[in-house]
Amino acid sequence: MFRPRVIPVLLLKNLGLVKSVKFKNYNYIGDPINAVKLFNDLRADELVFLDILASKEQRTIQLSFVQKVGDECNMPFSVGGGIRTIADIKQILNAGAEKVIINSYAAENPEFIKQASMEFGSSTIVVSIDVKKNLFGKESTYTLGGTKSTPYNAVDFAKLMEEKGAGELIINSIEKDGTMEGYDLNLTKKVSEAVTVPVIACGGAGTYAHLHEGIKSYASAVAAGSMFIYHGPRKAVLINYPSKEDLQKIFST
Repeated sequence: MFRPRVIPVLLLKNLGLVKSVKFKNYNYIGDPINAVKLFNDLRADELVFLDILASKEQRTIQLSFVQKVGDECNMPFSVGGGIRTIADIKQILNAGAEKVIINSYAAENPEFIKQASMEFGSSTIVVSIDVKKNLFGKESTYTLGGTKSTPYNAVDFAKLMEEKGAGELIINSIEKDGTMEGYDLNLTKKVSEAVTVPVIACGGAGTYAHLHEGIKSYASAVAAGSMFIYHGPRKAVLINYPSKEDLQKIFST
């Protein structure tokens, strides 16, 4: 039976593992390499690593870290953070990543996505789209860790990124991030319906039911951070991931 991918998203700040709520209030969790080892044991489908300071600090994610993940990780993993050149992508792929994730520079220079997809193939290029509404209720996409708005709404930007050659899109609701109250299903659905490339729902998952709802809203895969790092009402730090049996149950209906 076909089963959608379920992807833990790991945020990096100064090479430490952190978790946010609505892209704010970053809480230090621990060593990301230890988390990789635990996700190996739990047999996660794949992992996403995002360096949340890289673009703001005008640098890329540290290559030595990517190499450490590549040495340790038993599953495919994708990496994002400050990617702006073809050379950046080549180095990250050579360090062991299967795909790269581009956010800020995709909005700043959409033609770069075209160049990158032509150089490495669309399947290697993922664009992460962070979305929230302003004070007047107008939806926009954001860059630089949710601090800078762009002229694009989610659907228009998703279509543009598909046109430029992105092979996959991560749709992340800033307002839902870290709340564990469920995805923005309307956002997920309208973007998924507007493009033909795979869409990964992100931002807000807290239960198995939320994962199911994400797929029912036409996402091709579902991603989460807090859900796979915290446990229980007091949010004790405990790396976790559904068993194969649980995953079959989640998506069986």
